[in-house]
Amino acid sequence: MQGTIKDLIPQMLELDEDKIYELKEIKKKRTLDQNSYYWQLLNKLSKKLKIPSTELHFELIKKSCPFEEYLVPEASNLRALEYYEERNKIEKNGKEFKVIRVYVGSSLLDTSEMGILLDNLIEECKLQNIETMTPEELAKMRSLERGRK
Repeated sequence: MQGTIKDLIPQMLELDEDKIYELKEIKKKRTLDQNSYYWQLLNKLSKKLKIPSTELHFELIKKSCPFEEYLVPEASNLRALEYYEERNKIEKNGKEFKVIRVYVGSSLLDTSEMGILLDNLIEECKLQNIETMTPEELAKMRSLERGRK
């Protein structure tokens, strides 16, 4: 069931009262335009700074993206996680744990979150005198994104 709140309320009144339901906002995933422009700029910055683009990408993710922190056993192998960093170590109930911060990767961002990531990249590019879209061009791209929501 999807729709605006006004669409959903009548439908919700028809549901089984003995069941529990979850209601959540549907957010538009990042656009192909955002993603393409992000990687284009990231590669230019990578060449200018002589830093691998994967390293720059992770630094921007840490600066820009949502995250969650978890306690994992000290001996855990975390190879299945793409974007995480170890924060510190603690002892709990006589066992050693590490605190890890797991970041949301850019492929899972919504348009608003991707906008933050892109804005931070643009600021880094400006510091290195790398040409970016004008504010007007960015505004146009963003207005097109809002129209797709």
